[in-house]
Amino acid sequence: MATVIEGVIVGGAGGAVAGMSVYLVQYFHSKFSLKIDERIVYSWLEKNTSNEPGNQFRSTRAIASWNNVTEDRVRFVCSQSKRIFLSTGKVEDIWGIHEREETLSTDFIHG
Repeated sequence: MATVIEGVIVGGAGGAVAGMSVYLVQYFHSKFSLKIDERIVYSWLEKNTSNEPGNQFRSTRAIASWNNVTEDRVRFVCSQSKRIFLSTGKVEDIWGIHEREETLSTDFIHG
């Protein structure tokens, strides 16, 4: 009877270790894939945008097309990145890497 209990304990511990190993491999794979895709998208935006008005952003579709990535993946990668910004202007679903400067209205400036 003792060997059966030992077998159950060893089997349970082995299963737990295997489960944790699979989880960790999947976790690190997803983080690694995200970093690789972010680097690809950021590099492409760096080459295809400038800090001049009208040339600061590119569409999700253009990024996806030029980098052979799905549009959903581009949206996910860009939204997770701290270096890539979503435009807050009239045109939706465009991304850029050049920081936006906040302008103050003269109504808010009081000496």
